[in-house]
Parts: sequence; C-alpha cells; structure tokens
Amino acid sequence: MASNSEAISDDSAIGGSKLQLYSFFRSSCSWRVRIALHLKGLKYEYKAVNLLKGEQFSPEFSKLNPLSYVPVLVDGDIVISDSFAIILYLEEKYPENPLLPSDIQKRAINFQAANIVSSSIQPFQNYAALNYIEEKVNANETFVWVQYHIGKGFAALEKLLKGYAGRYATGDQVFLADLFLAPQIYAAMTRFRVDMSDFPLLCRLNDAYNELPAFCASIPEMQPDFQKL
Repeated sequence: MASNSEAISDDSAIGGSKLQLYSFFRSSCSWRVRIALHLKGLKYEYKAVNLLKGEQFSPEFSKLNPLSYVPVLVDGDIVISDSFAIILYLEEKYPENPLLPSDIQKRAINFQAANIVSSSIQPFQNYAALNYIEEKVNANETFVWVQYHIGKGFAALEKLLKGYAGRYATGDQVFLADLFLAPQIYAAMTRFRVDMSDFPLLCRLNDAYNELPAFCASIPEMQPDFQKL
C-alpha cells in the first residue's frame, strides 16, 4: 500500500492510544470518520489505501477487512471496519465533543439521516457498483444511475430535516447526520454533477460545513494521498 502519513503532527491520540485510519482520500465513508476524529481532537496515523490500484484486495488489507472496503480503524488490538461502527465506537470511547444529541427524538433523526446516506445513496455510487454497471450495462449509464439515487435520497433528506435543521442538520450543533451529509453533498456537487436546485436545505448546510475547521481538514484535497482524477 502507499506510504503512510500523520494526519496530525503528533501520532499519539487522546488517552495515549495510537489510532490508525486506513483511508482513501476520495472515499466518503472514510471522510465521515476523518471528520469524527477531527471533531473529537483525536490524533491518528493516516494509512493510505489506493482503491484505484486495487490495494484494498491485498492480503494485508483483507486481514483487516475481508470485504475489502475502507475505512478501517485500528486502536491497539482493536480493529473496526465500517464507518458507522467506527464512529459509534469513537463516540463511546471518547465521549468528549459528543456526536449524538441527548434528546432521544433528535438522536433518532440523526440515525435516520445517516442511514439514508449510508444505505440508500452511497452504495449506489461506490467503485464496485459503478464498475459493474460500466462492464455489464454501459459506461454512459453510470452517471444516470448515480444521479437518480442521489436525487431520491436527497429529496427524502430535505423532507426529513425540514422541521429539525438549524445551522446544521438537526439544530445549531454538529451531530452524526452532518458527518454523513457533508461528504455526500460534496460528492454530488463536484463528482457527479447533480443539479442541487431542488435541495436548498442541503445547499445551505453545505455552506455551513465549509466554515468548520474539522470539516475543511477532512476534505479529499487535504489528505496525504490526494491526487487529481
């Protein structure tokens, strides 16, 4: 795999535990975890996995995650894959700067919004899905496929968050939903050229995210393995 870099200069995390994040700069799933780590002030070692070169299928990485997906978080002897599981693990182990509201209803809305992104949008735009469509159907259909699923998910999110959004998705504090929304909105706007005119709430949230240091530090262009594609 590619050479590793420190995402933050000191490689020891809060509490003395060394965290390693296996990540690909463009992966929205990895990006969610990067935001969580920055919001919680956790220092970590960035372990680059180049998905375009197939490094996720290497024997070394397959031992960490047999599904061959990023991200993977290594915390000492603990290995966790899947962004949702990683973020909830971080939330429990490092409760400072909480990512879930205390209000049970807002908490449920955060889970619902995050699940819309993670189960009803992102899987339809990952490399495995797009490569399959290009191979089995037609390369010209990939954007149509992705734009349809993003549009469907974004329409649901606009309706869901209408009664809860403040400066951020569920109020004036950043919570779990925002970690999932920010990378997805970015990908829709910059990579998949989705017409955002029907999603004013999401556009407003995107503007707010762009002002947050933790979010800005987590964008693809700021990662050590970034490359123009």
